[in-house]
Amino acid sequence: MAGGSQYRGTETGGRYDVFHTDCPARDMVDHVTSRWGVWVLISLRRNDLRFFELRESIHGISEKMLAQTLRVLVQDGLVWRKVEPTTPPQVTYGLTDFGREVGEPLTELFDRITHRLSADTAPGT
Repeated sequence: MAGGSQYRGTETGGRYDVFHTDCPARDMVDHVTSRWGVWVLISLRRNDLRFFELRESIHGISEKMLAQTLRVLVQDGLVWRKVEPTTPPQVTYGLTDFGREVGEPLTELFDRITHRLSADTAPGT
């Protein structure tokens, strides 16, 4: 099928066509910017956390959504997962180097927003 819509990769070192629905980079961006992906990356920016600590740090996330979000972020290579062979197993998560690199602009965005909100609610503004 000539000229079809099947995704074609780029040359080595080239950029992906992120506007194409089959682009693997687009999937990763969707995972990072999902409702909970952003919060997981921001929560892990300072410390590695166990599953329950991560759940407690992100108010409103269910265990199911946290598990699903972590699963895709681990598959994408943004988050690492370590399981301690205890009963019950203790699972710890942290950012990979790539996860820190991707999370840095998200952290800057988060910090700018919270700084702006703090300035807007300060007395005398």
